[in-house]
Amino acid sequence: MTRSAAMPVDPDLREWLLGAVPALRAFAHSLTDDDARGDNLVQDTLLHAWTGAGGIAREQVTAWLFGLLRARFYAEPRLPPSRWDEACPVARRSDPRVEAVQFREALRRLPDPQREALILVGGQHFSYGEAAAICGVAVGTLKSRVRRGRARLAAELDRLAQP
Repeated sequence: MTRSAAMPVDPDLREWLLGAVPALRAFAHSLTDDDARGDNLVQDTLLHAWTGAGGIAREQVTAWLFGLLRARFYAEPRLPPSRWDEACPVARRSDPRVEAVQFREALRRLPDPQREALILVGGQHFSYGEAAAICGVAVGTLKSRVRRGRARLAAELDRLAQP
């Protein structure tokens, strides 16, 4: 059953959805590497959640929302990196802003499964079990993605820091 304008608003669902927005935005922006596209993805996820949230238990809402967002991200057509990304190498100096740009670039270069595993476990502080459920994989697979993602991220950061 979908919600219509005539249906009453569930205040708990409204609060759960609003409370999840900052974490969903962070996850969407890290997946898309594009603030506008990430915001659109969050909006689409919340709309879908609002119309289909009947019967979701409170303790499952956050994982369910992240799962929805992830599924919607992978359903989108993928665009190649822009020419701007290739033409503007990161400056080589010890500046926190440059380091943040380097980190974001290194994270962007990870394969999607490794990047999302790192974001869910390291950035969003989901347990391995919760992150595995969101990604639809076994806990061991998720742990392996995190381990490989951390190693590859460290290697990318070292490469970007080289003069």
